[in-house]
Amino acid sequence: MSTRLYLGDEALAQGAIDAGLSGAYAYPGTPSTEITEHVQRHVAETSQRIHCRWSANEKTALEEAIGMSLAGRRAMASMKHVGLNVAADPFMNAALIGTRGGLLINVADDPSMHSSQNEQDSRLYADMALIPCIEPADQQQAYEAPGVAFELSEQFELPVMIRLTTRLAHSRADVKVGAEEPSPQNPFSLPDDRQRFILLPERARRRYQWLLSQQPALETASEESPFSHLVLEGDPSLGIISCGLASNYVREALGDAVGHPWLQIGQYPLPARLIHTLFSTCQRIIVLEEGYPFVESRLRGLPLRSTPKLLGRLSGHLPRTGELAPEEVTNVLRSPDAPPSPRQASPSSIVRSRPPVLCQGCPHIDSYRALNQAMAPHRERGRVFADIGCYTLGAMPPLESIDTCLCMGASITMAKGAADAGAFPAVAVIGDSTFAHSGLTGLLDCTAEHTPITALLLDNDTVAMTGGQDSQATGRFVGLCESLGVDREHIVRITPRADLHEENVVKIARELAYEGPSVVLAQRACIQTLRRSKATEKSSASPDRRRSEGGQP
Repeated sequence: MSTRLYLGDEALAQGAIDAGLSGAYAYPGTPSTEITEHVQRHVAETSQRIHCRWSANEKTALEEAIGMSLAGRRAMASMKHVGLNVAADPFMNAALIGTRGGLLINVADDPSMHSSQNEQDSRLYADMALIPCIEPADQQQAYEAPGVAFELSEQFELPVMIRLTTRLAHSRADVKVGAEEPSPQNPFSLPDDRQRFILLPERARRRYQWLLSQQPALETASEESPFSHLVLEGDPSLGIISCGLASNYVREALGDAVGHPWLQIGQYPLPARLIHTLFSTCQRIIVLEEGYPFVESRLRGLPLRSTPKLLGRLSGHLPRTGELAPEEVTNVLRSPDAPPSPRQASPSSIVRSRPPVLCQGCPHIDSYRALNQAMAPHRERGRVFADIGCYTLGAMPPLESIDTCLCMGASITMAKGAADAGAFPAVAVIGDSTFAHSGLTGLLDCTAEHTPITALLLDNDTVAMTGGQDSQATGRFVGLCESLGVDREHIVRITPRADLHEENVVKIARELAYEGPSVVLAQRACIQTLRRSKATEKSSASPDRRRSEGGQP
């Protein structure tokens, strides 16, 4: 055994490597990005044969991992919570076709929305799909979870979700890791039953019955899980249920000698027998969980349970939104009869707000300035639809260039809908990685109907918002747009620089006036990526990464 300082993300990744991982697939998204980055570093440092590349989006990542599992090897797909929405189709159906090699679906939720559009709770997805879910309480459990999950996946022939939250994913702690050599990878092995993975309705109905039949055994596995513990010692007037990371707040509030019966839940489906034992012991129970009141709502029932009395987010004893705060947990554990105290004012309500801004020298600034001038005569009937990326900051002063931001890829499709309703010009601002992620199909819809939209495709040569990963479409945008049906005359390049401002305004204005689908390709490297690559070149003289298609010199 050796001890290493790991982020929760890194601990999970190392645990998967040590458990015989063969393939890691992902699309970068905070707070999950470092899982895949750690695997990539490990492969680069050790030359171990693990397939680990960024995928075009979360759906393709999960489907690729499912394919590797079908071939008998252990695989995982990693994403943030809103990425699971993108992967929901294969996620739900993977539970029906099942697995061969162990399959992990790592999802990092973001309560308090530090870098997300919402704070949805991925445990609901696992519950809907009827698959096991492991929720580590700390970095050590994050390291141990993949080994347990791979075994669980292969035992039940089901994918297993591992759920992290931001505070665990992005904090460091000492982790005791196993042997220096990882477990051997599973051998390549195709299934004998060639019909098993075909979800025609007749087979799907039988597989669903099979999935339902597995639920009692999965519940028993949760009750016997190394991540779930029930201690009945202490004052039974109050019992505690804590899920995942919340167990740390209990220890922080009450110390190691908690003094109350305490159930720690780290694996789902809910361990019913352990819950019933706690219910028969305690008069009141406080439920502590990050994210939605998932466990609390399940335990309340309809009609509402009166014995034991449940305290938590739904009762108002803890705030309904955001991350758990240690002081809030301490207050409710020490004074459960006291009326809930209002959440303390956040620093942003006390200190003058300093919202994030685009980096000095960012090419998006020059792109937006040119777009603003070109759009100025059209603001009465025209709108600018934006997407998820650094360029979303174009909503902030002084630029204030964009009118919407919904989800990955929605800029082009929302622009199309608005154009269908009569908006003109309808502009879609989308980044290079987001275009590859989920913008292609929207542009195909536009060319199919010759919809008058202009896509401002911001190619800064990287997935900038999450740290500079590669984009799958780098160097291929002109060919992609032309193959989707955009007229070559209306695929226009600009270089977003201040000295080319007037020229860029003229080019954008010309495309705004065109009554059909057009693309303005703004190409200049992200200033942060450029700085890093120049530093790397100085130290290693490595060649430039950009794949050429007449991109920016």
